[in-house]
Amino acid sequence: MKARLDHWRSLEEYADSPECREWLEREFAPMASEWEDAVSRRRFLKLMGASLALAGLGACTRQPLEKIVPYVTQPVGMVPGEPLHFATSLTLGGFARGALIESREGRPVKVEGNPAHPASLGGTDVFMQAATLDLYDPGRAKTVTHAGAIVTWNDFRTALAGELARLANQGGAGIRVLTGNVTSPTLGAQMRALLAKYPGAKWHVWEPLNRDAARAGAELAFGVPLDVVCDFEKADLVVSLDADFLGTGPAQPRYVRDFAKRRRVAEGVENLNRLYVAEPTPSITGARADHRIPTAPGVLSQIAEALGTELGVISKQLDAAYDSAFVTAAAADLLAHRGRSLVLAGESQPAHIHAFAHQMNAALGNVGETVRLIAPVDENPVNRTASLRELVGDLESGKVELLVVLGGNPAFDAPADFAFAEKMLRAKTCVFLGTHPNETAAACDWQIPAAHELESWSDARAFDGTAGIVQPLIEPLYTGAVTPHEFIAAMLGEAVPSSYEIVRDFWREQKVWEDFEAGWEKAVRGGAIADTAFASKPAEARTITPETKATPKGLTLLFRADPTIHDGTFSGSTWLQELPKPLTKLVWDNAVLISPRTAARLGLTTNDLVELTNAARQVVAAIFLIPGQADDTLTLHLGYGRRIGNATATGHGFDAYPLRMSTAMDSTEVTLRKTGETYPLITTQQHFGLEGRNLLRVATLSELRDKPTVIQDMGKIPAPDETLYNPHEFPSKHYAWALTIDLSTCVGCNACVVACQSENNIPVVGKEEVQRGREMHWIRVDTYFAGVPENPGTHFQPVPCMHCENAPCEVVCPVAATLHDSDGLNVQVYNRCVGTRYCSNNCPYKVRRFNFLEYNGGISPVEKLGKNPEVSVRSRGVMEKCSYCIQRIESARTTAAIEERRVRDGEITPACAQACPAEAITFGDLNDSTSRVVKLKATKLNYGMLAELNTRPRTTYLGRITNPQPEARA
Repeated sequence: MKARLDHWRSLEEYADSPECREWLEREFAPMASEWEDAVSRRRFLKLMGASLALAGLGACTRQPLEKIVPYVTQPVGMVPGEPLHFATSLTLGGFARGALIESREGRPVKVEGNPAHPASLGGTDVFMQAATLDLYDPGRAKTVTHAGAIVTWNDFRTALAGELARLANQGGAGIRVLTGNVTSPTLGAQMRALLAKYPGAKWHVWEPLNRDAARAGAELAFGVPLDVVCDFEKADLVVSLDADFLGTGPAQPRYVRDFAKRRRVAEGVENLNRLYVAEPTPSITGARADHRIPTAPGVLSQIAEALGTELGVISKQLDAAYDSAFVTAAAADLLAHRGRSLVLAGESQPAHIHAFAHQMNAALGNVGETVRLIAPVDENPVNRTASLRELVGDLESGKVELLVVLGGNPAFDAPADFAFAEKMLRAKTCVFLGTHPNETAAACDWQIPAAHELESWSDARAFDGTAGIVQPLIEPLYTGAVTPHEFIAAMLGEAVPSSYEIVRDFWREQKVWEDFEAGWEKAVRGGAIADTAFASKPAEARTITPETKATPKGLTLLFRADPTIHDGTFSGSTWLQELPKPLTKLVWDNAVLISPRTAARLGLTTNDLVELTNAARQVVAAIFLIPGQADDTLTLHLGYGRRIGNATATGHGFDAYPLRMSTAMDSTEVTLRKTGETYPLITTQQHFGLEGRNLLRVATLSELRDKPTVIQDMGKIPAPDETLYNPHEFPSKHYAWALTIDLSTCVGCNACVVACQSENNIPVVGKEEVQRGREMHWIRVDTYFAGVPENPGTHFQPVPCMHCENAPCEVVCPVAATLHDSDGLNVQVYNRCVGTRYCSNNCPYKVRRFNFLEYNGGISPVEKLGKNPEVSVRSRGVMEKCSYCIQRIESARTTAAIEERRVRDGEITPACAQACPAEAITFGDLNDSTSRVVKLKATKLNYGMLAELNTRPRTTYLGRITNPQPEARA
């Protein structure tokens, strides 16, 4: 096969297959024009005509009077119609990320990053953005139940007190508490108090995505388990051994922000860093690499050892199975950047690779500069797998009389060989505290609804140890919902004070502030407690003997966190289920990722169902061919295949956990059998393709130095008078809003997509509607590949509405529903739109979304609480698109008018720009010569997508600049 284009979006497009050619030549996807499977547009209009006639007959019917009541006494701290923002922390795997929550009349409706919190610095990820949807999920646990019967919290407390009184005579020997990672200092203190009261009790920890190997690697290298904190802003050179630091993890928003600061070409080419990545399966970090090689898991260990040998930290005779050119280039670069480089091992890599990375950083003088070593951040830093194994052993031997599970879902995600769901039943009494029904809750005698993080007082530490206060934005939506603090207080036999009192009392005892009340208020208001980050630990690297492991002969299956639903924690979120995954663009499913070459050898194509077998365990899953995957290596993301939960969580994808063993948590050898059946995987990768157009502009740093206009020379911009459009006048007294997107810093993380969905009340449409090409996202992130499918370069390009000054959509709308306002924005008047879709036909960027069905009509009252009141909730039959968050523009304009001034630069930030951890999106006024957007558009990197059409887009791009080492081949 040979690519017809410099950049291609799928293997089908690369091969120029007839199916792809048909898709590209169609105006819309198949079935996208039909309302329902059996109802044509003509039939629909007939039905609508009859419906309207019938509606007229009932128009004289008077609706019952409904009395509304205004504020008589305005609540303190609340101005009706004005948003308030509260600082808090949202956790991922137990680790805090700072957030600012927008509240409207006591309802949290939008999540932003907290600029004052070290884990976010104002950025977010998709999981933070989806927190409000999770809060208002009607499928949440609502009542206390015992053996399926609804009871009260007091009923449970009475039963619990009796059980604990009996076990107290044994010193609490039969009590076991299982939690996830706990970084809450308050909860940690409570757990230690519980163990002191019941010396025979045990506290176990389980996380399906744990850091056991990383800490074991630190212990190998330094003699003690340690956590790693990286400073990417200081690193001129980064070598990643399957470390997806830009794509996943509790530090991801911070790491993306720091890394992006070193990729801002518009601020100086001398500042650019360089990234080498060796990985078995494509990742966001690999997509941003200047040099990347797909590497099978067994070979990755050899690369780590070869790097160590080149740097002189280990000595070993190596074979030539690895890419020696990659290793030689990376090692030379590392030696040239001593003290300003960084070597990272992924959390899925074995302990000895982490140890090699630590050794290399120590030898290069990076420790204390680009990397810090700190004490473990969590309150109970045990080996999670070993801890759960011990609990399983106690369950098997009948030692557990009271098992308390605080959150998580170990019955679903524990190692398959533990058979935890079955072993749980051997406990005499089992209690589950969680926000949602799941497999673990179903196996327990008692189910206690937990308060959501946005309903709770608590605290949590960030990846660097910084403690932050978790404060509630709303009273618990469901009576009886309790926090872990209140639950443990009940176990301690206390009067169950509120979480607020428990957390305050803990911090009062810590004496971190001379004036407690002033310090407490400052910590709550700011979201983080100053000077609580963990100090660096002195550590001296030890000599490590390389491990000799046989390279797998057959197929290796990798287990990885899913980019949209993580480990299954977020499988109940419709926003995240319908969010296209960054590299495959799959929605509502996972799949077995396989390289094109391996698929051809095995006679497989995308959608084929296969049976994967390991140790007499089988999983049936669908195949998906992906460029850049290592040969003979399969990847199946975790979290799908849920059996118990809300309708969103269950019935989608394939469960990888049955193949995941305690001795092989991250990869395992499997055999594969083709079943002869297929499964409809839905990917948006070919949707809205603009085939044959020069949309993406990429150059190397050396090319930019040789020719500063290299990006702009890739396309021709017509003169302003070369147009058939009537000119628009935009006087300087008005605003001229515009936006730039820096492709050098964008990492394709999708935070902008979910932020836009949350801000603008964009509905999900479901898997079948996405298959028809009817997804509703107002901004999409296109993924492009360049080069050969075995190891292509990967590029991301966010595409919102271009807000063309010469807008093709406007001239074809028969009712002027799409038009320019005085500031040059292309706005959409919903109550004019009659659904002709001519504007979408004429839009060369394919960024307009027609609302085919009544997606918001059946939502529950609690779901309505999460809607942004500043944005209308649209009904079927209208066209939707990005508005640059015009509600935010109007709010700032109103404030400026009251103060008799112009809107200041930076005063307005659209939701996409505010969420972006890379700060890749810049918004401002073209009529303000000092604005940042004007300065960026004046650079030689700026270009307009399809500018040759003379649409004069207000949204433009800064071309992507890569920084490869000229001597490196990979």
